[in-house]
Amino acid sequence: MTTTDLTASVDDAVTPETVDTLREISRRVLWVSAAIVDAANNGRPNGSGVKVGGHQASSASMVDIMVSLWFHELTAEDRVSVKPHASPVLHAINYLLGDLDRKYLTTLREKGGLQSYPSRLKDPDTVDFSTGSVGIGATAAIWAAMSHRYVHSHFPSAPKAGRFVSLLGDAELDEGAIWEAVADPAVASMGELLWVVDLNRQSLDRVVPDIQIERLQGMFAAAGWQVITLKWGRLISEIFARPGGDELRNRLESMPNEEYQRLLRADSSETVRRIVTNTGSDALRSLVAGLDGDTLRDAIRDLGGHDLPLLLDTYDAVANDRPTVIFAYTIKGRGLSTEGHPNNHSALLTPPQMESLAETCDASVDDPWAVFADGTAEHELCRRRAAALERPYTAATPPMVFPRSLGKAWRKPMSTQAVLGRLLSDLTRTAPDVAARLVTCSPDVASSTNLGGWINKTGVWSSIERHDWFADDAERLLRWSEAPAGQHVELGIAEVNLVSLLGELGATWSRWGERLIPIGTIYDPFVSRALEPWSTGIYAGGQSILVGTPSGVTLAPEGGAHQSITTPSIGLEQPNCIAWEPAFAQDLEWTFLEAMSKVGIEGGTSSYFRLSTRPIDPALSQLPGEADLLERRRAQVAAGGYRISGNDAAPDDVTLVGVGALMPEVIAAAERLRDRGVNAGVICLTSPDLVFRSFQQRGRLDGGAGNIIDTLFPAHRPAPLVTALDGHPHTLSFLAGARGDRIRCLGVSEFGQSSSVEDAYRLHGIGADAIATAALDLIGR
Repeated sequence: MTTTDLTASVDDAVTPETVDTLREISRRVLWVSAAIVDAANNGRPNGSGVKVGGHQASSASMVDIMVSLWFHELTAEDRVSVKPHASPVLHAINYLLGDLDRKYLTTLREKGGLQSYPSRLKDPDTVDFSTGSVGIGATAAIWAAMSHRYVHSHFPSAPKAGRFVSLLGDAELDEGAIWEAVADPAVASMGELLWVVDLNRQSLDRVVPDIQIERLQGMFAAAGWQVITLKWGRLISEIFARPGGDELRNRLESMPNEEYQRLLRADSSETVRRIVTNTGSDALRSLVAGLDGDTLRDAIRDLGGHDLPLLLDTYDAVANDRPTVIFAYTIKGRGLSTEGHPNNHSALLTPPQMESLAETCDASVDDPWAVFADGTAEHELCRRRAAALERPYTAATPPMVFPRSLGKAWRKPMSTQAVLGRLLSDLTRTAPDVAARLVTCSPDVASSTNLGGWINKTGVWSSIERHDWFADDAERLLRWSEAPAGQHVELGIAEVNLVSLLGELGATWSRWGERLIPIGTIYDPFVSRALEPWSTGIYAGGQSILVGTPSGVTLAPEGGAHQSITTPSIGLEQPNCIAWEPAFAQDLEWTFLEAMSKVGIEGGTSSYFRLSTRPIDPALSQLPGEADLLERRRAQVAAGGYRISGNDAAPDDVTLVGVGALMPEVIAAAERLRDRGVNAGVICLTSPDLVFRSFQQRGRLDGGAGNIIDTLFPAHRPAPLVTALDGHPHTLSFLAGARGDRIRCLGVSEFGQSSSVEDAYRLHGIGADAIATAALDLIGR
């Protein structure tokens, strides 16, 4: 393991005057960040009595790190992910730089104000990454860096980027998402990545037990990262050089985290006793006892993450050929009355404590938002840094024309998963401008989700050209040519990485003005595993298409572990996303083109497709031949559903509503019912999500979702409903409210087992016989 442990030197790399100015700015940032939280909790009415909250202590530990970056190191091309609980520091810095209006400083966690955690879309000032979901925000910088590399390899005129920086707390390193991202092989060569870990050794509930730094250093180093550790600052480093200093250093570094934290809460006389104990040598005792109270107090708090010259020198030592992590030792609550307390995570300073902090920071509780006076060195540095960090306007990609249809005749039985592969391959020929913007991703399931044809045509993306040692193998069907021109990104088996990358690929239009249409394929049972980071990416403005395939118990031989149940409703409930589950080839073509047209634009939306490996005869959809009726069908497919049969000459005795792979059973059940004299209509839903939106939109004045619900379920033609889908039956239960019809919902609500498709359908009661029986029971026949 190769790591670097840097200690402050007496010779600073920057002038003393610069350091003094930065320290004054740090004091003001500390004050403003604490005052932002104080104003939210004590400065405005709170009729509900619900705690507003905030994180003064978690912010305080990050102040010096963030000041060293924003007021000295960063360029306008850099992008920074800020740990969730340090959002007040980010807003304080943006305020001093003129990037945040003063009126917002009292609005933390208020409607229309500063968000609880940094939000790229909802905060009024510059925020590069939305954080708050621990582990996801920190890794977003990795995927943004990879996305920029992809954009630049395909569109060289795109704006350049600098470093991608993540600021995170050491407790955040407990999250598995961190290590899934760090260990991905593609990350090891990304020299533009810089992580700074706020090593304050506290989490929400406790002081982090044991000394874990060596384990963490080793894990990053094993993944190919440069590892730098900043443990001590200049003051205490000079003391370490005195007689007894080595013993003092060993004593401080070997004590448990809890003991060190307790040391911070002791007075100076008690501090000496706690350091020396009964085992200290005369040299150690003499050294510690010889320090005056203020010097000793400052010395044990002199950690590397609070030493501004050391931080600045360290940034110059960062490698550019591999990612770097800096472990910066800090104190949670640094400079506050709650400094080092094990329960300070959400603690709020009292009014007297705020008065004391104001005095320490040369601020005033009566004028908390005062900025530096004109003519001061601090004001001038703020002005210069604001100019240096100003970003030019990024123009969006010009509008693109998307075909509504590819004009392909789908005649043979095909699964929707196979159709997806054909569709993507055909786009390179029929709509090359659209195809050029596509980028597919998968976590080692590209071939088993039918992306092989697309990959053969477009290649696999790599930031460097890689030799294909199987290029001369005549028996190989999948050509795996890796080059910067490729359009498929293959990741390891980590669904969280997949969807996190999708989110950042889907944000390139707003970051660098280059529109991409990212499409990720994943086994549908694993959508639940990836849901939270994908949802977080959507919240942050990333637009993408996630394809879950194969889905449901229809993948019967794979057994219960590979059979999804809840995913239809998961898709329906995800904001800023349309959930689709088309049954027929033509339906998938139309809906996928519709979904692609909404990705990578202002006001766009993501989509989730639930596909199947079950071949279905396209003739079952009874596609009309006349041009006007065909266009009407296409519009209804894109709106969420259409009627296949019934409700023309005579009212339905019962209406069967199906989704996706179960449509053959729904249609077969309708035929059996007609044989028994029951007039059974059939409705095929391509998007229960859009139909539900239409249902919710009724009676509202703001328009929006269209009237597909009334088209499919006209009020003057009521009929009992039987719904069937390969997923949880409650997904379609809302249809009972369309007209007040009686309803029976069929679906899957138990874990499956390995079987044939027919046995699986019988097991879960979703076969044609079960659908017909449910209809007869419902109408009393």
